[in-house]
Amino acid sequence: MKPPHAGKSRLRGVAGADHAALVLALAADTVAAAAAAEGVRRLLVVATDPVALAELRRLGADVVSENGAGGLNAALRRGEAVLRADSPCGVVGALQADLPALRPAELAEALTEASGGRSFVADRHGTGTTLLLSAPGAPLEPRFGHGSAGAHAASGAVALAAPAPSLRGDVDTADDLAHARLIGIGERTAAALGEPACLR
Repeated sequence: MKPPHAGKSRLRGVAGADHAALVLALAADTVAAAAAAEGVRRLLVVATDPVALAELRRLGADVVSENGAGGLNAALRRGEAVLRADSPCGVVGALQADLPALRPAELAEALTEASGGRSFVADRHGTGTTLLLSAPGAPLEPRFGHGSAGAHAASGAVALAAPAPSLRGDVDTADDLAHARLIGIGERTAAALGEPACLR
């Protein structure tokens, strides 16, 4: 994850919110929901500025540093290596940190549907990826970037079919944020926007 002040450039100026606070809130709501999801054993955030993400530690995530030189996929491989050191035969997942409406039950449903195979959840547009899961003990093989859903499918990952609107609702633009609001954003994102929180 980039430092909050540097991430999500297309959200700058949205609703008059403080940009860094909004980016951190998106991640915090994602982490809080993931921490509450059945089947999640450990949360790890790979960050170029771990100090800026202290709030995520308070929500139960471990935060490790990475210089960011290799981009998102390199950062995910770094996180995978850390997780594999503790659980060499487990399933590793890469979850985007911009899912402010994420419901723990929808994440748990996706983990159950994956049933041990390398799989992914496409975003609501069908082009990006919000969640990538490895097979037990197998490489994650992330291919995030433009058209990542197609790239993950082409690499053999299976697209999960669960509707899971909150898991597919990543926020990159003002339109994405409006869509997340319709689902019901988490309390931290709502606070950053000066809105009342919707119950999850």
